Amino acid sequence: MTGNQASAGHLLRLIRTGEATTRGELQEATGLSRSTVGHRLDQLFRAEWLRDRAGISTGGRPSTRLEFDAAHAVVLAAALETRHARLAVFDLAGTVLAERTEPLLLEDGPDKVLVRLAEWFGPLLAEAGTAPGKVCGIGLSVPGPVDWEAGQVVQPPIMPGWDRYPVRRRMREAYAEHVGPVSSDPLPVLLDNDANLMAYAEQRAGFRDCGAFLLVKVSTGIGAGVVVGGEIYRGIDGGAGDIGHIRLPDRTDALCKCGSFGCLAAVASGRALAGQLSALGIPAASGSGVREHLAAGRPEAVRLAREAGRRVGEVLATVVTLLNPGVLMIAGDLAGAPFLTGVRELLYQRAMPRTTANLQVVTSSLGERAGLTGAAAMVVEHLYAPDRADARLAALESVSREPHLSPGPR
Repeated sequence: MTGNQASAGHLLRLIRTGEATTRGELQEATGLSRSTVGHRLDQLFRAEWLRDRAGISTGGRPSTRLEFDAAHAVVLAAALETRHARLAVFDLAGTVLAERTEPLLLEDGPDKVLVRLAEWFGPLLAEAGTAPGKVCGIGLSVPGPVDWEAGQVVQPPIMPGWDRYPVRRRMREAYAEHVGPVSSDPLPVLLDNDANLMAYAEQRAGFRDCGAFLLVKVSTGIGAGVVVGGEIYRGIDGGAGDIGHIRLPDRTDALCKCGSFGCLAAVASGRALAGQLSALGIPAASGSGVREHLAAGRPEAVRLAREAGRRVGEVLATVVTLLNPGVLMIAGDLAGAPFLTGVRELLYQRAMPRTTANLQVVTSSLGERAGLTGAAAMVVEHLYAPDRADARLAALESVSREPHLSPGPR
């Protein structure tokens, strides 16, 4: 890193990643002088983003190590499913401070859903012992395609009324109305597809050394999240990973929620299996209902889940051949032994041995918290990326120079 690149935000990144955690190490990593490093660290300390801690002594005075202060702000996160929502308050290190799950119907539309989230966020912050103004951002996980730059859901098959709705603006308004003043104006609200965020969280939690990570979520719908080089791969406009709408040529009779026939989701999703079970006289309204039947060992559910796994494995043979991931993780309501067995059967049968020789096929380790964790991590990584951090530091220092203005929470 050259000196002109090593802004305060870049120093923060080196500290957060553990690449350089003392003043000497920062000088060596950046090529900056001692005084310049000190000046930029002063910016970070004034913002209350850093703290000192004693280092390890090697015989002389122990060096002072620098670390990111994960307690100076919090992130709110919500993972929306078709029939419920999970919400949590996180510190900036990803520790859950408070959490709850509430019934919520996505089909009620974005305005009603976002207002309900805001109403729940207030008591959740109180449970965490955190003031509303300490919130530095909100992350939302949604079961549909997302244009990440625009912060909008785009043509979601199972989210009626959400297409191009101004989620960011409405979430900010609802938060201000139902919770309280914000820590920054405007309050950062970020949203992404649930499979993307689950993949991001799982890769960071258990497979950081995996350069190409693939997660497939099979619940009410089917979607995939891809993490390459530690970053979510979204495609040109957020459409990457939408494998639930790959067509199966032998199932042109299956009508999908998107309006097309033969989609994988119309045949092998939790919604599809719920319909198949109901047709057999075994009531199931959604993927969670199928999961309950699988947990009870219902033979019909086990048989259908294994066959669904085979259909998904059939598609994944092509996906795995294209991406050559090191890890394929199966997550969601159907991520149990019958479904996984079916996936493996077809995947290893159809894919070339060279493609699967170094492939791990696993199930989720974070479980139902994966989407929440990924949503919180998305907000933190966005806000404390070097360029964004520098802009925020400049704004904080500008406010602090105005005697009639309070800098407020950081």
